[in-house]
Amino acid sequence: MKTLVSRSPAVCAALAAAVLFGLSTPIAKALLRGNSPVLLAGLLYLGSGVGLGLLRLLRDRGWRMPAMPGAQWLWLLLAVGFGGVLGPVALMLGLAHTSASAASLLLNLEAVLTAVLAWVVFHENADRRIVAGMLLIVLGAVVLALPGASGDTAFGTGGALVAAACLCWALDNNFTRKVSAADALFVAGFKGLAAGIVNAGIALWLGVGWPQASFVGFAMVVGFLGYGLSLVLFVLALRGLGAARTGAYFSTAPFIGAAVAALGFGEAVTWVFWVAALLMAAGVWLHLTERHEHLHAHEPMVHTHRHVHDAHHQHVHDFPWGGDEPHTHEHTHAPLVHTHPHYPDIHHRHRHT
Repeated sequence: MKTLVSRSPAVCAALAAAVLFGLSTPIAKALLRGNSPVLLAGLLYLGSGVGLGLLRLLRDRGWRMPAMPGAQWLWLLLAVGFGGVLGPVALMLGLAHTSASAASLLLNLEAVLTAVLAWVVFHENADRRIVAGMLLIVLGAVVLALPGASGDTAFGTGGALVAAACLCWALDNNFTRKVSAADALFVAGFKGLAAGIVNAGIALWLGVGWPQASFVGFAMVVGFLGYGLSLVLFVLALRGLGAARTGAYFSTAPFIGAAVAALGFGEAVTWVFWVAALLMAAGVWLHLTERHEHLHAHEPMVHTHRHVHDAHHQHVHDFPWGGDEPHTHEHTHAPLVHTHPHYPDIHHRHRHT
């Protein structure tokens, strides 16, 4: 069976996002030594917002406001609040009380919580393979919570804070799914800049001193890569896969972070840690090898996003068009019934019987 990686650029985007974010977790742990968790969260997101803003200015050769309906702004602001402010602060506080390797694996809970919210609240579909994978990931997290699982004495405050960060990001992922058709650079850049300003402002209000310029610069570079470019790729994956499956592929990030923490920073791990890693890896494998295909109906839809004239975009243009693809404009989808492998992307958010 071919994996989704070979058939979907969206899966590749999700995995690339996982690599960038996974590498950032143990590095953030190292940066925390003697520094404020709230200020570090602010610097990471400031690096994301500033870097992506500059990329967008270069790409568009100036500032352009994206076309977003009013309702999408509400979803974006909710994503900023939970994913850009509360989530990273909880993670930084959690990292201050637990090892980077344990925190990295516990971040797998984000995928599970994302999927549960997507299924229960936002009505994405789930089959037995996806559910089985999520159960294995949860079981791995339970094993990791056992005393001595990764050099920690217990799950404790640090693990609880990391779990709280996962819940915040799970909400963020489902909120961001609502705006995933919009410009990914704008969505990620706006989120990073807003979250960075709020967190850095809170830290300064609490009396935290401003660190050296070299520290600020390095933290912002880590934020640009691990939070900025990673989020752009994540939004692109949301557009093509939906929240639950994007979260599943993104759950490879903790293994990268745990490996870097153990091999690069010399953190001690025990056999219980590797049992948890094996369970979680099995769950991720089930997600990566999923295939979803059935007869489905497309309802009429009008929206705007970057596209090519594939099977789902057979429309005429009411403006001069030279045949260039991909391109972006408002377009209408006529009713369509067909069968092919698909995922809960922006064109396949239908109910299942």
